[in-house]
Amino acid sequence: MSYLGARDRWDTGHVITVSVPDQAIADALGPVGDDARVIVWNPADSDPPQAERERITIACVPHYTGGRTVYGRLAQCPRLKVIQIASAGFEHALPFVPAGVSLANAKGVHDSRVAEMTLALALASRRLLPQFLDAQRRETWEPVLYSPSLADSRALVVGYGSIGEAIGVRLRASEVQVEGVARSARIGPDGTTVHAVKDLPTLLPDFDIVVIVTPHSDHTDKLVNAGFLAAMPDGALLINVGRGRVVDTDALLAELRSRRLYAALDVTDPEPLPTGHPLWSAPQCIVVPHVAGAESLTNRRFTDLVKRQIDARRRGDDPVNFVAMGAFPA
Repeated sequence: MSYLGARDRWDTGHVITVSVPDQAIADALGPVGDDARVIVWNPADSDPPQAERERITIACVPHYTGGRTVYGRLAQCPRLKVIQIASAGFEHALPFVPAGVSLANAKGVHDSRVAEMTLALALASRRLLPQFLDAQRRETWEPVLYSPSLADSRALVVGYGSIGEAIGVRLRASEVQVEGVARSARIGPDGTTVHAVKDLPTLLPDFDIVVIVTPHSDHTDKLVNAGFLAAMPDGALLINVGRGRVVDTDALLAELRSRRLYAALDVTDPEPLPTGHPLWSAPQCIVVPHVAGAESLTNRRFTDLVKRQIDARRRGDDPVNFVAMGAFPA
């Protein structure tokens, strides 16, 4: 049964008003039907327009937006039903969603970009590209002829959902054997063997590459701790494209300083990484500034999601990618 009650079903006599953060997104969205309209409003910049305050039904929130101020502005819209965030991760928004408003994430929008960055990080680390680029800047010929190949290696993707599946496709194209980890054991839709998270200690010694894709929660906080890292074999590579706080930074630094493991990090703890932090200069470590999944909201993957969200509202269905109902008092 739908979580929506009869009183919350869409009244087809009203026009669905969708707010998007800028005109370029509105232009990319294009026509949305005679019973819907698009306005431009960025809740990170201002209160809702007075003339639209009572009309906004779906509010699209841009990347890197959150906190009491932004969600307080959203709470000023009494007919708001859905907040559409731009990221797959949603833990940053949960504490602030107004009571009675549905939060929807952007699951599926960023899968390909995160997977591309994961493959790029794996290749860069394994084929020693940072080392060669540094030698190029110094105009020095420093060949290392036998760096590890991705081909014939084994990768374990921790957090095997839609992004994990996209990562698996790209790693398999490089002849990597891929398995996954999730809350419970299963066979994934793509045929991947997915293990239960409780089995990680016995799994880790058998994998050359471990990819972290999990969101941050009480259950995943510092999941990658000293024991986790110690179970990885010598020379293994840790890639984190999930959340920085899933990894115990001090424990990782200890392994990097010993040169036993490699790391490639799109996310860190702390973040942004401050000047002088030891991760910047840690051996065998690549750091990129949380850009793996960043996607322009004019991209068709996001605009298609917004159109599906409008259609769901039009039919009175649950929001697409519904993750939580807000409870924060207005």
